[in-house]
Amino acid sequence: MADPAGARSESDLPIRPVYDASALEGFDPVAKLGAPGSYPFTRGVYPSMYTGRPWTMRQYAGFGTAKESNQRYHQLVAAGTGGLSVAFDLPTQMGYDSDEPIAHGEVGKVGVAIDSIDDMRVLFQDLPLGEISTSMTINAPASTLLLLYQLVAEEQGVAADRLTGTIQNDVLKEYIARGTYIYPPRESLRLIADVFAYCAKELPRWNTISISGYHMAEAGATPVQEIAFTLANAMEYVRAAQAAGLEVDDFAPRLSFFFVARTTLVEEVAKFRAARRIWARIMKEQFGARDPKSQMLRFHTQTAGVQLTAQQPEVNLVRVALQALGAVLGGTQSLHTNSFDEAIALPTVKAARLALRTQQVLAYETDVTKTVDPFAGSYVVESMTDDIERAALELIQQVEDRGGAVAAIEQGFQKSEIERSAYRVQLEVDNGERVVVGVNRYTVEQEEKYDPLRVDPTIEADQCARLAALRADRDGDAVAAALARLRDAARGTDNLLYPMKEALAARATGGEVAHALREVWGVYQPRESF
Repeated sequence: MADPAGARSESDLPIRPVYDASALEGFDPVAKLGAPGSYPFTRGVYPSMYTGRPWTMRQYAGFGTAKESNQRYHQLVAAGTGGLSVAFDLPTQMGYDSDEPIAHGEVGKVGVAIDSIDDMRVLFQDLPLGEISTSMTINAPASTLLLLYQLVAEEQGVAADRLTGTIQNDVLKEYIARGTYIYPPRESLRLIADVFAYCAKELPRWNTISISGYHMAEAGATPVQEIAFTLANAMEYVRAAQAAGLEVDDFAPRLSFFFVARTTLVEEVAKFRAARRIWARIMKEQFGARDPKSQMLRFHTQTAGVQLTAQQPEVNLVRVALQALGAVLGGTQSLHTNSFDEAIALPTVKAARLALRTQQVLAYETDVTKTVDPFAGSYVVESMTDDIERAALELIQQVEDRGGAVAAIEQGFQKSEIERSAYRVQLEVDNGERVVVGVNRYTVEQEEKYDPLRVDPTIEADQCARLAALRADRDGDAVAAALARLRDAARGTDNLLYPMKEALAARATGGEVAHALREVWGVYQPRESF
């Protein structure tokens, strides 16, 4: 980094001071690039990309009670967002109800608390579910939250085939980087395959999974590790679906991905292009996908929260703008821009609005939407795309050599690789080799006072009171019978989502559904990392 002649990328690949035609010796643009919207989709998954309309501006929000989050969603819709992205609190993510002892102190803290269909009704009150696209960042209990959403839509009179959106539903990366898993990996894969089958029949426009590299990147993964481990996980999901009897072209068109965008703009553009090319070839050559939609890597991007600083937080506005530009130049399908204050607390209304305005300026005040893949043919971008592709394929093969993503997870491989990368970066920051403006260089003696958004501490008591009222009001025998049918399905091979939906419609709580499956499957116990 200090010596341009010896510069290295975030993936620790060499960067030349000057790129020229020699960097692309033997380069075949027809084979490597193709046309936009055509195999191998290096230049983008659609022929016109943003020249017809911009990406979906999907802002991530959710905190406190369902009522508070509903108010924020209405503000975002009024400000022009084209899609909602729901953040859930940790108890919801872990399959616990708000009144369980383990949930104490976490209710409504990092997202909205959703315990039952009653909360889901409030969360989406007066929002047109047949018109907006909703993404839900939920993994181990993704099936539960999806069914609650469908039930609320049914109450609104919205047909299932009109619902559009995404559930993250990517449990494998939870074992690698994030930790909000519940069940063992193989049982989790069974539940994910059931979601694929259910949505193919009942919710045909829903994206059944958002296979995520974002959280691995936030934990310290390099760009190469981010796409390699993400695509290796995706291969495992495809195998699980095929093992459950699904044809690849019946479910693969609804697979989607989720990546980070860092401030290292050139490498990020190359990363996105390499990921599209790798996935297209994997699906066509390895899994025999014939439908071009099965070969497309469609992805959502979020700007890198890990690069935001609590020091001089307004500087984060610049970081986020650069990150967002990289995502757009890399061909993202939808984008969330972080608010400048997220390193300190949940975003204020003003900060969230500025984050959305950043996207709107890129879409409507620049020329990046006027032509498709503007970096195509660039010496540096094409060379870096090839370098990242080569390194990522080597790392995917290392995962495959260990028996695939699940076996590698059980061996601790991905987690230990990411930890080594994170340690290297932190050493570079600590010794000043890696400059972080406002942190280890260009600091100020005294930070300006900042008044963060604060979560109401009475939320937990209110949620517990709502749960007590729900249990007193519902038909307890009907709930118990429905949960028993869910446990029976878990012991067998029937699709779990049908008895699960029945239980949730009877007002079973998310925690009760998760506990019913815990009784049958147990919980995952991680091994110590290397």
